[in-house]
Parts: sequence; C-alpha cells; structure tokens
Amino acid sequence: MVLCGLFGAQTDQINTLISVTEGHSVTLHINITELHTDEDVEWTFGVQSPDEIIATIYKDNMTSSSINERLKNHVEIDAQTGSLIITNITTQHTGLYQVTITNAKLVNFIYRVIVHARLPVPVISRDSSQCSSSSSSSCCCVLCSVVNVSHDVSVSWYKGKSLLSSISVSDLNIRLSLPLEVEYQDTNTYRCVVNNPITNHTQHLHITQLCHTSAVGVLRCGFTEAVIRLVVSAVVGVATVAVLVYDIRSRRESPSTSDESECK
Repeated sequence: MVLCGLFGAQTDQINTLISVTEGHSVTLHINITELHTDEDVEWTFGVQSPDEIIATIYKDNMTSSSINERLKNHVEIDAQTGSLIITNITTQHTGLYQVTITNAKLVNFIYRVIVHARLPVPVISRDSSQCSSSSSSSCCCVLCSVVNVSHDVSVSWYKGKSLLSSISVSDLNIRLSLPLEVEYQDTNTYRCVVNNPITNHTQHLHITQLCHTSAVGVLRCGFTEAVIRLVVSAVVGVATVAVLVYDIRSRRESPSTSDESECK
C-alpha cells in the first residue's frame, strides 16, 4: 500500500491518496486512539452517491456495515477508533471514501483509494515476424508480452540499467507486447519490466537459450555460401582442365605438321 499524501486539503478536512494492490487489506485511519462517547462516526462511499452510508458508529456504540453491493462483506468498522477496514479489496472498490466525525466540532476525512490489478509476469518469446528484412539474418527478434493489464501498466526493455523502449496502455484487459532485436552473439544483459505505480515484475532475456535455434539459420546461410563457392571452384577447375587438354593436343599436333613440310 502506498500513501501519497494530501490532495486539496481544506480546513477541518484531511484528504489522502492511497494506492493498493487488489487482494490486500487496507485500513483507513482517522488518527483517533479512542472514540469519545459523544462522537458519531459515519463512513460514505462514492461521488455519485455521497450520502450512501457504508458503515457507522453512533453514540450508543451501535454499529452498522455496508449496504453497497460492491463493498458488501468487504468492510468493517473499528468500534474503538472508528477506522474503516476493507478486506480482500478489488478494483471495483476504487473511489472516494469519506468519514464524518460529529461532536462539538465537525471533522471530515476524505480518502481517494486506487486499487491496482495484480501485475502479470511478463513472457519473453521469439518472434521472427518482428524482424526487419535487412536484419533477419544477423539478429534474433524477441517479444515481451503481458495480458489482461489495466490502464496504469507499462512494459519496458532495459539494456543493463539503460532504458531502450517502453509502451503503456489506455484500455483495460488487453495484450501488451514490446519487440526487441538483439544480435545472436550479443553478451549484454537485457530485461523486460512490467510495472504499475506501486509494483513491478522483471523477466530476464537469456539470448543463448531463446535464440539457440538461430544457429540453424546461420548454418544454412553458411552451407549455401559453401555450396556456391564449391560450384564456382568446380567450374573454374573444369575450365582449367579444358585449357590444359587443348594446350597438350595443340603441342602434339605441331611436330607432325613440321615433318610433313620437310618431306615435301
């Protein structure tokens, strides 16, 4: 959970921004060690229905819990301090929570709670379709992907500590992918990081493991080149032999021609 301080603070009103990951529990404190017998505590939720009461403590110490469907079975109130406890919080519980403490002086506490979805672990895979045609023979193309991510998530590639590229999303529950090209023999350290404002997951790229099949491609390219060289050598060899045979025959025919001339 992350407390981000105050926002729009006013007299007798304390506003706090809280970020939390879904599945966790969060307590909205009102900085009271113990309620006095003359104090009423009333918690409300939402902006559209600010008067929707979700939990209360009255002077007679009678308490009531949420009637909001989203918060049902998720909230309880501390009878001693008046703090609100939200258990197994979900993204549907994002919103404004306001507590009003009534006694001789009226005090309001407003909490803006942002619940972030759990981050998926990024998956790195090889994807040759991401390679440019000019580099496909010398580079290994990989893809870092995450699925079902929320609007506050980004995916980034790092080379050592240096940021190479990054992408974020504006829609919910979509697939987010970021490509990277590396050379087959690259020995640098690469990592893919998926993060939101409060947490992150890192996946390291193991080039020798993921791109080991590239050796086949390199071998094929080397084999083709070797075949071409062999064919060229063969052609040159045949041509050389033909020249030598022609030269030998020419030399053999020359003496006989001279002898015939002398006899005449």
